[in-house]
Amino acid sequence: MDSKKTIIDYPKQAIKLIRPLITDYKKEHLMGIYLDSRYKVIKKELISLGIVDSHIVHPREVFKPAIINSASFIVLLHNHPSENVIPTNEDIEITKMLVKAGKILGIQLLDHIIFCKKVKEYCSFKVNKQL
Repeated sequence: MDSKKTIIDYPKQAIKLIRPLITDYKKEHLMGIYLDSRYKVIKKELISLGIVDSHIVHPREVFKPAIINSASFIVLLHNHPSENVIPTNEDIEITKMLVKAGKILGIQLLDHIIFCKKVKEYCSFKVNKQL
């Protein structure tokens, strides 16, 4: 799949694009998909690699690739090794913080998607109206 021509407009498309990049489902991977103003993929990147039950997220690390690549939008994805895709309180708070940072920078967080190894299970903040 040529990421330069891929348009992301559904959570399943984003997961399909990121899933091959996950190296170990026993650790949390925070991934970013960076999009241009027409929702075309500019870059996909591993932002942070955590441990079994947590990872460290800082707005600087999330938005740095967006700024470098002149992205207009970001879709964040991370896996839950627990196989439970329900957002934790930490997931919700981090997402709120990143939405605020994005408003300041003029780079919109389109979605934050939590998924697991099971192909059909995921939680989209956008679909669930949590963004």
